[in-house]
Amino acid sequence: MTLGELLAPQRVPQSLTDVKISAIARNIERVTQGSLFVITKKHLHEGTQLAHQALKAGAAAVVTQEDLQLERQVLVEDTAESYAKLCSAWFGHPAQKLKLLGVTGTNGKTTVTHMLKEILEQAGHRCGLVGTIGNETGKSALEAHNTTPDAFELHSLFARMVEEGCEYAVMEVSSHALDQGRVAGLTFEAGVFTNLTQDHLDYHKTMQNYLLAKRKLFEQSKQAVLNLDDPYGLKIADGLSCRKVTFSIRSGNADYFADSFTPHPAGIDFNLIAPQGKSRVNLKVPGAFSASNALAAAACALVVGIPFLTVTAGLNAFPGVKGRLELVETGRPFTVAIDYAHTPDGLRKVIEAVKTSAKGRVVVLFGCGGDRDRTKRPLMGRVVASMADYAIITSDNPRTEDPKKIIDEILEGMGGGRASYTVIVNRAQAIRFAIQNARTDDFILLAGKGHETYQVLREGVIPFDEREIIKEALKEPLS
Repeated sequence: MTLGELLAPQRVPQSLTDVKISAIARNIERVTQGSLFVITKKHLHEGTQLAHQALKAGAAAVVTQEDLQLERQVLVEDTAESYAKLCSAWFGHPAQKLKLLGVTGTNGKTTVTHMLKEILEQAGHRCGLVGTIGNETGKSALEAHNTTPDAFELHSLFARMVEEGCEYAVMEVSSHALDQGRVAGLTFEAGVFTNLTQDHLDYHKTMQNYLLAKRKLFEQSKQAVLNLDDPYGLKIADGLSCRKVTFSIRSGNADYFADSFTPHPAGIDFNLIAPQGKSRVNLKVPGAFSASNALAAAACALVVGIPFLTVTAGLNAFPGVKGRLELVETGRPFTVAIDYAHTPDGLRKVIEAVKTSAKGRVVVLFGCGGDRDRTKRPLMGRVVASMADYAIITSDNPRTEDPKKIIDEILEGMGGGRASYTVIVNRAQAIRFAIQNARTDDFILLAGKGHETYQVLREGVIPFDEREIIKEALKEPLS
C-alpha cells in the first residue's frame, strides 16, 4: 500500500505519494524497514529525536503535527486522529462494512454491550463485541488488554468481524479511548450513555473534563440513547445535532421506561414500556441498576430497528456476565457473589441490589486500585460503612503503591458508619476469612475484581481467580 492510498483525504507531499508502506507504527521499538512512523501527542516533546531514530531504523516516512523540517514527513493537524484513520485504511476501512453500536459511561458498559449482543443474535444477526472482559469477532473469542483497544488492534478486530460474517459490532467506548482519539473516524449507528460518576480523575482531573471526553462519542453517533435518571443524562448530548432518545426506570416522561419491579435473589422482573409496545421482562440479573442496563440495551436495539418482541426475548434469555453480580455455588447456607464494582456509585448500586434479596448480613469485601484516582478511596469506604453490615477491607490491584497506605485512605471514610470491619491486606487471606466466618443467610460480596483472573502487584502480575480461592476456602474446616 502506498502513502497516497493510506492518506488519501489528506495532503501528502508529491514526492511521497507513491512511497510503499510496509507497516504502521507509533512505538519506536516497532519501526521496521518501510514503516510509517506516527509521532503521538504524548511524544511531541521528543519528536525530532524520535523521527531521526525512526528514519535511521528504516521508516519510509514520519507523520507529525509539528514541522520537523524533514524531507520524509507528512504534516497533519492531529496525529492521534490520523493514526486511527491510517489504521482504518490499512485494513480496508472494515468499520464501514459494520453497524457500530457504542456504549459509554462509568458503570454498566460491559453488561449493556453483552445484552445488546444477546438481543442482536436473537434477531438473527451475527455480532462482534469489543470490551473489558474480552473481544469476540463472530466466530472467535480473543483476550482484551484495554476496554477500548489501540486503533490498530481495534481495526484489526473489525476486519476479522467482517471476514467472519458480522453485521454489527457492539463496543464499550472508554473515556480514555475517546480522549486519545482511538475511535476517531468511526460513525456509530447509536451511542449509549449509562451514567457518569466519579472515576478516572487521576487522568481527567475534573468531572467536566470527564464529561467532555464521554461526549465525544455522541459527536460521532447518528443517535444518542441517554439515561434520564442520571444528572448528566441530558447534559452530555446538549447541543448535538444527532437524534436523542431517553430511558428511565423512574420517570414515565422518558421515551423508554420501566415500572412494576419485582426483585428476587436471582434477578428482577419489570414492565418494559416503549413506543413499540409493552412487555414483561424476566431478567436473570438482580438489582434496579440491572433493569436500567437492560433498558439502555433495549432502547438502543429498538432505535436501530430490532423488533420489540425480539428485544424482550433477548433480555429474557440473557444469562448475565462473568464478574457482574456473579453468584458462586458454595453448597453452604450462605451466598457468595463476585462483582467488578470499583467506584463509589458502583458499590452503592450493587450493595442496594444485594440488600433487596439478602436474608442475613451483607458482608462486603473490597479494596481500591493503586496508581489510580485516590480521591474515591474514602468515598468508597463511606459507601460500604453506611450500607453494609460488615466489611473486610483488603487489597485490589495495588500496582506500585503500598497496599497498607491505600487501605489507610479507605479507612478515612469508614468512621461513623453502621458497619464493623476487619482489615486483612492479603486478598486471598481476606477471602478465606470471609468464608470461614460466614453465618447462615449471609450474603458475601467480593467487590472490585469481577472478571479478572490476576492481581497486579509491585512485583508484577500474578494469577488470582477469586472463584478458585473460594473453592479452596470451602475445602477447609470451619473455624
